[in-house]
Amino acid sequence: MNIPDKKRFDYKWVIMGLCFLMVCTVLGFCSSSKSLYVAAITEHLGISRSAFSINDSCRFITTAVVNIFFGTLITRFGAKKLIGAGFVCLIASCLIYSFASNVFIFYIGGIFLGLGLSWTTTTMVGSVINKWFTENRGTIMGAVLAANGIGAAISVQIVSPIIYQEGITDGYKDAYRLVALILLVVGAIVMVFFKNNPKGAEDTGFVKHKKKARGQTWSGIEYSQAMKRTYFYAAAVCIFITGMLLQGISGIAAPLLRDVGLDESYVALVLSAHSLALTVFKFGVGIIYDKFGLRKTSNLCAITAIIVMFMLANVTNSPMGKLLAMIYGIFSSLALPLETIMLPIYSNDLFGEKSYNKILGLFVSVNTAGYALGAPVANLCYDKTGSYNIAIYISCGLMIIATLVMQYVITAAHKERKHVEAAEKEAETINA
Repeated sequence: MNIPDKKRFDYKWVIMGLCFLMVCTVLGFCSSSKSLYVAAITEHLGISRSAFSINDSCRFITTAVVNIFFGTLITRFGAKKLIGAGFVCLIASCLIYSFASNVFIFYIGGIFLGLGLSWTTTTMVGSVINKWFTENRGTIMGAVLAANGIGAAISVQIVSPIIYQEGITDGYKDAYRLVALILLVVGAIVMVFFKNNPKGAEDTGFVKHKKKARGQTWSGIEYSQAMKRTYFYAAAVCIFITGMLLQGISGIAAPLLRDVGLDESYVALVLSAHSLALTVFKFGVGIIYDKFGLRKTSNLCAITAIIVMFMLANVTNSPMGKLLAMIYGIFSSLALPLETIMLPIYSNDLFGEKSYNKILGLFVSVNTAGYALGAPVANLCYDKTGSYNIAIYISCGLMIIATLVMQYVITAAHKERKHVEAAEKEAETINA
């Protein structure tokens, strides 16, 4: 007797689980815990921290360049091959870091790290979820990307004791080799169970909805058409600015809190609250998008960013200052989805399925380019003025401008979407 279709297990949940495991491992062990290695490596090899930080620039620049070609690469090779290549690059980066004897070899490791993260994190997960899920994509994306926080919490507990073993100055080498082994095991699991396409999606790549819902998929416009739209470039500039500001402010938050005299233990408490809140808010933003749509979700994150940046600039070593610092730590996590989960959402909601992968790759690319500028610009302001406050106030102003411009982008894109859907409906009526 045939089992009714509605009772059959849907393989998309396996795909979601694999994406969750991948993000948890890759971002948790290769990105979120990177700061743990800095002191150990620079002290053991006698490298200045500023010279070592160029390693991160190599990573961000590589990710930015690779993501420009993401749409072309995934069309040609498919998600599974790119994910496999991503894990190989990440394993290579860990091994290079573990054997590196000078700063230039670390830069090579940074390039491999950038390649690996390009094919295993936000861009790839956005593409995979977009293909396998036709409803509640925001919620699913939020749940998957929230794995970053869980992975970070796990990696810190595993990696930190190995890096700072008593009496050993090069424990970081063992930590990198252990991470390489973990990546090998997880990568093998993902390769065994991952499938490129859901049944029946090989040709179309997406399934049309039968009912209306906020954030539902739509056919969209071709990439060549998107390149002719003013609102595409406006959106790209806003995403670049957002990445630069949020990454820059996030990077200076901890030293600023120490500069104003807050106790190290309290700063650590603020950062811990930030990490926990980030896990919750990444998932929550996805739900908010599915329920309330793009404009309200984007504005919520952006307005929160403006408010918490202003609070950070006014933190002092006082009871009120400590309260402001904690509010910043918690609610800055509500702003950060603008540089992660919101990128796939922007790509799909504003431009639709036809150009989704290429637009997503470009959006992640310009966002990552913003990362590379954020902290250096903020620290330059500090070097020139002796305070981060000017950088923060300028960031507030730029964030207000970006938020206002994004209103134009959303309005223009949704207006075009209505025209496209009306034309499709008319065509269906004529053909019927």
